[in-house]
Amino acid sequence: MAAGFTGLLSLFNILGRFFWSSLSDTLGRKTTYCLFFLLGAALYAAVPGVGQSGNIPLFCGIFCLILSMYGGGFAAIPAYLADLFGTGSVGAIHGRLLTAWSVAGILGPVLVNYWNEYQVRAGVPRARAYDQTMLLLAGMLVAGFFCNLLVRPVKRQHALGNEDAGGTPASLPTAQHQSGPREPPRTVTFDGPTDAGSRIWLVMLWLLVAVPLAWGVWMTMRQAWLLLG
Repeated sequence: MAAGFTGLLSLFNILGRFFWSSLSDTLGRKTTYCLFFLLGAALYAAVPGVGQSGNIPLFCGIFCLILSMYGGGFAAIPAYLADLFGTGSVGAIHGRLLTAWSVAGILGPVLVNYWNEYQVRAGVPRARAYDQTMLLLAGMLVAGFFCNLLVRPVKRQHALGNEDAGGTPASLPTAQHQSGPREPPRTVTFDGPTDAGSRIWLVMLWLLVAVPLAWGVWMTMRQAWLLLG
């Protein structure tokens, strides 16, 4: 049952990276992250009540949705950075953000475990000790929601890699802009491999990814059936 639960969390983490990052192309990154914070806070706040009700499918569904947003947030953050700072600085800024993410990955569990042990020492039954922790996490997500509202993109002239309204790269000196007439931008398209050998290799490489993934999904669903059934 534990293997089924953790397998479901991993599966939804993977699926969320595709779903939420794709959805952010339509909704916009800021709106998507606002949805992460608000929906996440509501889900965390609902965990104690759902856990006490004994509704295992709903309990698992809440955490699967939470993990999907974790994966989606991780996948969509480079595009969010590009929207805010321009494409020319995404690599360096993303590295700094991942450093902060790692710090949160250390401090978060420390905070959760400390608060959980504090609840146990105060006489709260261990099975109920995480109830207040879920509410604490929900409050932190609400704070993150307001922080996200305050985020603003940098001024256009500082957005490296972006182009202004006239099509001039903002990261290049003005003298280079005026050096001569600019050629119209060329559109590069990729239609995939055209020869049979390349297509066979492409299929083999996709199978190398798809077959283990399909096996993992099948095993996860078998284990999850023991949990949910």
